[in-house]
Amino acid sequence: MFLYFGGTSLNESLLEQLHQLTGPHIADGCLRTGVPIRFAPAEVKPLTPGMECRGRALPVRHVGSIDVFFEALEHSSRGDVIVIDNGGRTDEACIGDIVLLEAQAAGIAGFVIWGLHRDSKELREIGFPVFSMGALPTGPQRLHQRPPDVFQRANIGAHSITTEDIVVADANGVLFLPSAKIPEIVEAATAYRGTEARQLKAMREGRTYRDQTQFSKYLKRREENPSYGFRQHLKDIEAAGEV
Repeated sequence: MFLYFGGTSLNESLLEQLHQLTGPHIADGCLRTGVPIRFAPAEVKPLTPGMECRGRALPVRHVGSIDVFFEALEHSSRGDVIVIDNGGRTDEACIGDIVLLEAQAAGIAGFVIWGLHRDSKELREIGFPVFSMGALPTGPQRLHQRPPDVFQRANIGAHSITTEDIVVADANGVLFLPSAKIPEIVEAATAYRGTEARQLKAMREGRTYRDQTQFSKYLKRREENPSYGFRQHLKDIEAAGEV
């Protein structure tokens, strides 16, 4: 299955590769390419185990009424992930089954909520990807004025998310990636996945990770140079084709 990232120039092959990579692989890909790692706080979790989604971020800033979500769908593309900024509030839920079903019908890939949801039983039965801080029975009891950038930016924890970002959400958490850097990230993440797979295979066959990474050699080098770090050691032995 190929996912459509509205507004990006990503080809199907690249989308397929991204879909096959886990959050940890992609995070390591960011680290290797120098792309800042942006993520939702750890309390933002999938509604049920196994839920995952990938797609262009469609930011929405919640102000107390569900019509803002319906309006967002008017300018959405299939495969988008709705990223809701509700300020991390724990005194109200901002979406439930009605919004979820409407988004599903519009071809949305999932929800990431910096806040709470409700109708947990119904949402689980629908099985549509939802990542949130948890559930609460009551909806908003407020109605604030919309900010001018209600559909341009969503703050999720410490990070500001726009339509120029790609969302990767799975059991490990939620990552936000700049769409312009996706080819580099995918290439690095794929290489890391290959290295990790070889290491795990060797470990199952009896060769320890310390042996594979020449850990004793690293300790000796660090004694000689206390500033020498393990990450640099891994880069050095990889460059020499020794891992």
